[in-house]
Amino acid sequence: MLTPVVLITGFLGAGKTTLINDLLRGDHGLRIAAIVNDFGAINIDAALLRDAADTVVGLENGCICCALQGDLLRSLRLVLERAPELIVIEASGAADPRGILEVLSDPILIGHIRTDAVAALVDAADISARPARLRDPLWQAQIRAADFVLLSKGPLTPALRAQLAPFRKPLLPLEDEGLPLALLLGDSGALRAPAEPGRVTADHLQSLEWESALPLDPAAFSAVLHQIAPQLLRAKGWLRFAPAPQELHLLQLAGQRAALSPAAPRPDVAGAKLVLIGLREGFAPDALTRALDQTRLIG
Repeated sequence: MLTPVVLITGFLGAGKTTLINDLLRGDHGLRIAAIVNDFGAINIDAALLRDAADTVVGLENGCICCALQGDLLRSLRLVLERAPELIVIEASGAADPRGILEVLSDPILIGHIRTDAVAALVDAADISARPARLRDPLWQAQIRAADFVLLSKGPLTPALRAQLAPFRKPLLPLEDEGLPLALLLGDSGALRAPAEPGRVTADHLQSLEWESALPLDPAAFSAVLHQIAPQLLRAKGWLRFAPAPQELHLLQLAGQRAALSPAAPRPDVAGAKLVLIGLREGFAPDALTRALDQTRLIG
């Protein structure tokens, strides 16, 4: 099974380290490996740092923290030896994420990892005070590479929404609900146990769980997925299609990134089992359910 990788980008001061600290300390039950730029900014007990071997620290809750020292490929191979369930990479504020995504596609890593999502942190207060930032080529590259944008240090005002509209990215303020675990853990955590209601259905988020006891029509499902994708931030689930319902497929979607791959047997999935997460504005659970119901192959 491929280990999912989440890349977190953003300028210096946007809040990447705070996000990773929250993720490592979160009550999610997952063994997460975080590759960070500097141990000093992460809340790690000093005794653990003294005992660290080869820049890798094991935390009490089973998570792992690895200091990036210029060689991302080597760091990835180190943490993969610890068999994490999810890898989170903190990009430098001065890094173009396209270079990191190229490393994640290195042939050495084929069969070991897959890029699950790219999240860009944007300091809302900084954009309001320095609108020229919007024209910075590096800042634009970070936003364009992202599946969704997390806004820190300020609300999503109408003016900010208008400024970011040309990038056509889902915008999620962190001001009220904090770390959106369901978005960042999507592949690893969404179906294991949907995050507590306050996380998944926070002010700006809504989720839908959908199941089918019957296999799906592949053409109908493809058409519906294309239709509903703009409403979704995340989707994960297991699917069986006619005319070969004995074969199980895993669907994984983050932003505009979607993949369908063979899955290990799951006797609890008769036809389909999906979890969908989207921004509350524009997310219509009843309409989504009706659309998905039409993909069931009856008779």
